[in-house]
Amino acid sequence: MKEILFVVLEQYADWEAAYITSAINMLGQGKYDIKTVSLTKNYVKSIGGFKIMPDYDIKSIPTDYEALILIGGMTWRNDEAKQVKELVEDCYKNGKVLGGICDASAFLGTVGVLNNVNHTSNDLNDLKQWAGSAYTGETKYIAKQAVRDNNIITANGTAAMEFAKEVLLALNVASEEKIAEWYNFHKLGYYTASMPKM
Repeated sequence: MKEILFVVLEQYADWEAAYITSAINMLGQGKYDIKTVSLTKNYVKSIGGFKIMPDYDIKSIPTDYEALILIGGMTWRNDEAKQVKELVEDCYKNGKVLGGICDASAFLGTVGVLNNVNHTSNDLNDLKQWAGSAYTGETKYIAKQAVRDNNIITANGTAAMEFAKEVLLALNVASEEKIAEWYNFHKLGYYTASMPKM
């Protein structure tokens, strides 16, 4: 199975990871193995209070992973988060699927990987201010819930479902039709989404 790495820092947004990981496991039919990465192997606590023990710390990551997904949260602006930069650069350089949501999308801007791809984030002005001279991609910014440009996926902090859908599509987890059905069911609700015909 190919590994998908989810970077979760202290006070990560657990709901932003939950939709993607559950859909990968439900739709992917054993194609992918979900692994978590943090700065150390100590427990990481989410905003919602869930504690997880990461599979890898930043220094023990395998090189043969399929995708790197940065989950948003409250600590991406801390100096410690800069340790993730080299991992992001390596993923980008090797053309792997790379995603970031909420503040993690803006973190991608600080690394310079958004300069030549269509992308979004929480707010363009905030992105420009935080990323500074590392970010020159203003003309490629799109005010949209989630944006996928080839292997790069970005989303704002209210777009957990849209982000999940774009990641699923980028990874070819299932057919576009199956992914659309999954998205519509969770986004529109049990009574509104058109259900697949049996």
